[in-house]
Amino acid sequence: EIGPDLSRFASVKHFCSWLRLCPATKISGGKTLSSGTRPSANRARQALKIAAMSLSRSDSALGAFYRRLCARMDKPRANTAVAHKLARMVYFMLTRGEAFVDQGQQRYEEQQRQRSIAALRRRASALGFQLQPNAPIP
Repeated sequence: EIGPDLSRFASVKHFCSWLRLCPATKISGGKTLSSGTRPSANRARQALKIAAMSLSRSDSALGAFYRRLCARMDKPRANTAVAHKLARMVYFMLTRGEAFVDQGQQRYEEQQRQRSIAALRRRASALGFQLQPNAPIP
């Protein structure tokens, strides 16, 4: 549906607008009449929205983002917002050749490491020992 070459889109904003994931603001006489996204039968948009919906129970950073949005707004709007974020990520992965890195998982692993170090220090001090950190092994 999209293809690997996204050079036909001038920017990520044009790509998201083509997917109809950007709000279409209708203004008349200086007053905003509506600002929802327009309907579309684009299959790439449908796939991104299904992927966004599946993040509701995910432990990733995107799942946390979806749940934060659901707390602020209704679920369909949060779903569209997360699909928009996924579309931006897809655009940058295809144009820049970057791999996806889940920042939430990295933070979680670092927090687990810090907690285990703190627990080891507590156990060592309870036994009368003191831990001395070594240089990391490459």
